[in-house]
Amino acid sequence: MNQQHFKAIFNRLTKRREEVLLRFLANETDEAIAQSLHITPATVRKHLEKICKEFGLTNDFADERRSKRQDLLVLFANYKPELLGGCSSIVTDKRHVEEIGSAEETRLETTNLVEREEAIADSPENDIDELVRRVRSHPYRHDKIQEQCGRLRILDVDSRVGIDDIYIHVNVLEKLPSTRQLDISDFQSFNPATDNFDRLGLGKVREPQVPGLEAVTRYSKLMVLGKPGAGKTTFLKFLAIQCNQGEFQGDRIPIFIELKAFARKRIGDFRLLNYISQELTICDISHQQVENLLYEGRFFILLDGLDEVKADVGDEVLTEVCTFSSKYFKNQFVITCRIAAQLANQRDSLNFDNVEVADFNYEQIEAFAKKWFVEVGRNSNEQGEAKANQFVENLHLPENEQIRELAVTPILLNLACLFFQEKSEFPSNRAKLYEQGLDILLERWDESRGIQRDEAYRNLSLEDKKQMLIQVAFIMFERGDYFFEQDTIHKIIADYLRTLPDAQTEPKALKRNSKAVLKSVEAQHGLLVERSREIYSFSHLTFQEYFTAKNFVDSYNWQNLVKYIAEPRWSEVFLLAAGMLKPADELLRLMKQEVDAIVRVDEQLQKFLVWVKQKSLSVEVRFKPAAVRAFYFAFALDRRNVMPTILSTTLAHALNSDLTNEFCNDFKNKCATGLALDCALLLDLNLARDHALGGTFASQYALDPELKRWLQKLQQTLKDQLPELIKDTQGYRAWWEANGPAWTEELRYVMREYRNIGRDWGFSEAQMERLEQYYDANKLLVDCLNSASNVSPEVRQEIEDTLLLPIAEIDNLKNNALNP
Repeated sequence: MNQQHFKAIFNRLTKRREEVLLRFLANETDEAIAQSLHITPATVRKHLEKICKEFGLTNDFADERRSKRQDLLVLFANYKPELLGGCSSIVTDKRHVEEIGSAEETRLETTNLVEREEAIADSPENDIDELVRRVRSHPYRHDKIQEQCGRLRILDVDSRVGIDDIYIHVNVLEKLPSTRQLDISDFQSFNPATDNFDRLGLGKVREPQVPGLEAVTRYSKLMVLGKPGAGKTTFLKFLAIQCNQGEFQGDRIPIFIELKAFARKRIGDFRLLNYISQELTICDISHQQVENLLYEGRFFILLDGLDEVKADVGDEVLTEVCTFSSKYFKNQFVITCRIAAQLANQRDSLNFDNVEVADFNYEQIEAFAKKWFVEVGRNSNEQGEAKANQFVENLHLPENEQIRELAVTPILLNLACLFFQEKSEFPSNRAKLYEQGLDILLERWDESRGIQRDEAYRNLSLEDKKQMLIQVAFIMFERGDYFFEQDTIHKIIADYLRTLPDAQTEPKALKRNSKAVLKSVEAQHGLLVERSREIYSFSHLTFQEYFTAKNFVDSYNWQNLVKYIAEPRWSEVFLLAAGMLKPADELLRLMKQEVDAIVRVDEQLQKFLVWVKQKSLSVEVRFKPAAVRAFYFAFALDRRNVMPTILSTTLAHALNSDLTNEFCNDFKNKCATGLALDCALLLDLNLARDHALGGTFASQYALDPELKRWLQKLQQTLKDQLPELIKDTQGYRAWWEANGPAWTEELRYVMREYRNIGRDWGFSEAQMERLEQYYDANKLLVDCLNSASNVSPEVRQEIEDTLLLPIAEIDNLKNNALNP
């Protein structure tokens, strides 16, 4: 024990124990100490026993007959003799001091509780601050940390990137989702059409997030958990660089250890002390000095990839980390591990505080994109920022919602940036992007870093794993389940394992293996995650949709798929299936038949479609006939859809973007006059109450003299009666209630008489619902047609020619094609 260590122990004694100790050193009896402190002699003896233990003086005998008081006096004779007082005569015999000192050294070496450091001389060479300064300022040591942690290898990028040029500050969750005690019923309110998947539909509440640096500052021993590609290693390397540069934990020495490399190099010698000593040999620091630094808590120890350690040595490595961090508890420790890894499940033995890396939020995605398109994309700052802004704008488009969902994970955000870099847009066939994302998580991410994991399911090939995930995804998606209990998923996995060659079919073996497989998929690939205790889901809804689509592609069971065409939650499955197929002709034809069947038997709806066709033929335009039909269909049912701000998302736009682009960009000068007039009339009808002079708009497009006369008359009526009311809201409302219905009916008469629009079809609620389903299903069909990578020209033309036509017209076209 050196002077510094002795002083540290003495200073942390409680006030009561210090009072007992000082009286003991002054040669007072137990009874005298008890009387002066108003405690019992037994309490005095207990305090002295505790004091001896604090100084590492433990009893060698089980029956505790041997006293350590003499040894305690020897320590104070060596390090603080001024306190001995009347006891000095007891320890003045030099031989006695040396004899007891020698016995103390022997006990320090052989007793676990006092194996803290060897007795060393108190000299300038052991000045802790000087040792820290020497290591931190050593050029080789500083440069090694910079080389080890300062540059990152990014998947599918040729050159490494500086960590400061790409790193985004991460947030962590202090409450792990997998430890929540929720019931499956808590997840059943989730609606994929309205809820963000990561919010789980649980009242739209997220777990509170904490900046990663704040968590490291708050907890001296921290385990950082996360999904594959969440940025755990990058965060750890960032901490090492910050410490190395004196920006964070600047009074400590950074030690970055890849645990898989440590385990590989230290076969038979899993001692972190020896590993660190070897690392610092270049700094002319002895093994003993390293241990002194450890006792004083002057290291920032970063242990990366507990999950990457092979199973056959995992327990030994975990035991060493546990022992080492307990013995040298004053140091700062951070260790990373994938969620659900086998060793992560034993994390309680480490006595570390646990946090989980949170998904990126929109601000982090935007910040990452700006750095990525400059550094990785090799653009100038101005070009890179412009490209990043374009990327973020595209990411927030409704049609890219699924890509946006994946982009919350850094490794998949990098993939999205790579796709966007090439063409400044995301692929219309998103199946290719998702397939590459799955390939990264299932295989390439570990391969790129030379990690060979111990398979709990060695007999499963990559294709077997995919087929198993396809079964899980399809069965649960068809049931409408996005979150599922552990027992349910175990059964699905067991059913799949039973079909494999040489499978163990005994119930107990299947149950055991299905549990192991689930944990392996969660830990190794992050595709299934534990959202609450024993409640799972796919990490992203997009992956469940992809695997569901793959089920139909592999089985060619299109009849079973097309029956869901009117259900919005199946839309992405249709789009993905169409994108995977080569060709997609059969699926698209079956979709078209199912779409037409929605309104086939309703005569009134068929009459409406006859009107749509006739009206579309009444205007002379250069656009696709199907696009014009879609145009009239949309605003006849929901007239506000003719508003330019809404037009861009309609079926008409999907069929012929020129039509809606011209309408939106220059309504007055470019759009065909017939369409413009009809739209203006419908706008007048809807907006008249809100805009008193709305009628002036339509009259500009009226070429027919009689129509123009009617419109000018209606316009003059408003002008004559409203000038005094235009600023009087209450008066205007009263006027409208009295005169509005008549004015509106007169406008409707003009619209019906001269333009064949504005009629009241009198549809029931059920009919309106079917028409909306029919419209949305046609929109989905066209989206699939546009995103499919392989469609024959004949099928494409056939579908476009018959969109939104009445059944009789479709049948005629088919008969004419068969009998030219």
